[in-house]
Amino acid sequence: MREVDEAVRQDEAANLAVRYGKPAIAAIVLGLGALGGYLWWDHTHKQKMGEWGEQFTMALDKVERGDLPAADKALQPLAENAGPGTSAAANLLRGGAALEKGQREQASKLFAAVAGDSSAPKPFRDLATIRQVATDFDTMPADQIVTKLKPLAVPGNPWFGSAGELLGIAYLKQGKPELAGPLFASISRDKEAPESLRRRTRQLAGMLGVDAIDDPEKAVQEITEKQ
Repeated sequence: MREVDEAVRQDEAANLAVRYGKPAIAAIVLGLGALGGYLWWDHTHKQKMGEWGEQFTMALDKVERGDLPAADKALQPLAENAGPGTSAAANLLRGGAALEKGQREQASKLFAAVAGDSSAPKPFRDLATIRQVATDFDTMPADQIVTKLKPLAVPGNPWFGSAGELLGIAYLKQGKPELAGPLFASISRDKEAPESLRRRTRQLAGMLGVDAIDDPEKAVQEITEKQ
């Protein structure tokens, strides 16, 4: 009986091997192929990112030297072919270089491209929005400025100061000083904002009749020390 039982198990094993052996081998081969493909992609991607980083650094060096045409030429391939983050950074830098050359229309287009690119990191898109508005501020309708900047001009947002100042001026263009004054005052109290921006918005708030000084004695002392 033991010999018969052993023979039955051997027959069952042989049948299983015949029925499922080829699919199992195929699955293993496919799995190994997928793993190999991923490892190759990962290595190639990291290598490419390293190359992009080197090219971006070289372009920055050209910007620092004031060679803006050469910098733009070096950044264009990155803007067109690199990953979302590198591409957005390259276009932001190209936009800044275009402004330096007085090419405001070209700069605006580059900033708008980053702002509208859903694959770009959000901080880059927000910065591009602010830079585009600042570039086109004189010709852009006030309502459009408010629409673009209002979501960014919120206390706690990293771009609160920069976006808020432009938004406040847009409110003034709309004839809404009652909205601009408190916004300027809020920026002037933001400890994360640059001191120059805080002073400027404090003055604007005061001109609009909004008290933006929390500690009058300290403010007088600071003015006296500066004098």
